Amino acid sequence: MPHPAPWIGFESLTRLFRNRSVAVLSGAGVSTESGIPDYRGPETKNTDHTPIQYREFLEEPETRRHYWARSAVGWPTFDAASPNEGHRALAALEAAGLVTGIITQNVDRLHQAAGSERVVELHGALAEVRCLNCGALSSRRTLQERLTQLNPGWSARAADLAPDGDANLPRSATRSFRVPDCRSCGGILKPHVVFFGENAASDRVEEAWSLLAASDALLVAGSSLTVYSGFRFVRQAAQTDRPVGIVNLGETRGTPLASVHVDGKTGEVLPQLVNALGLSPESSPSSSSA
Repeated sequence: MPHPAPWIGFESLTRLFRNRSVAVLSGAGVSTESGIPDYRGPETKNTDHTPIQYREFLEEPETRRHYWARSAVGWPTFDAASPNEGHRALAALEAAGLVTGIITQNVDRLHQAAGSERVVELHGALAEVRCLNCGALSSRRTLQERLTQLNPGWSARAADLAPDGDANLPRSATRSFRVPDCRSCGGILKPHVVFFGENAASDRVEEAWSLLAASDALLVAGSSLTVYSGFRFVRQAAQTDRPVGIVNLGETRGTPLASVHVDGKTGEVLPQLVNALGLSPESSPSSSSA
């Protein structure tokens, strides 16, 4: 018999999955236990980290230089992150046919690494770099090699890891950083993710709406829902009488619309949910190689 969970509302969360297909909306809280900081969690809400704004990146060479200098320091740790128990639990729920897919606000591809198959990357993925001129896609790992060649020793600099593969460095320390151009056309390179102030790609948004429409309920995992990009799916689910369950540390913007909110870490609550449903994390496709 699985050990009873201590969380308030856990039994209601389990019932959410009984005889229903569930879409998942995941946020940064799912990946914090993999060592990737978030913007608004309990550990980071008081830190002074200002994300790069989309318009500033487009218009200001100094801002682009500052971004890539910070990214060059933060990328190796971000790239080395591995899925945690929360990722694997969601993959197991999908493999069992209970989860229809994941709409993720994360850009780390840890859901796919854990074995999840239908993942809508609402905000893109840091693994790719896109040229703003010709649209060519390239590998972020390859770009890291170029950044290191142009700036020897830079990636070894000491700095605190920040959200989304970034690092905390003052602008005064990044003024000499050299940024490579697109190898195909010499254009400006940008991580293939949605910056603050930028709209998500319409095809990804449509795929996310389709996933929700094909599901009977919505589970929010590790998101404060502060940003409308994610909150709109909770609001739509509530308006169409789809039950909403939330697993997150602390209150969220969507809590008043939810049928149940379990206050806890996704890496602890979701594996217990798998057990309570009579499943096993070993049913995840990635468990043999994780």
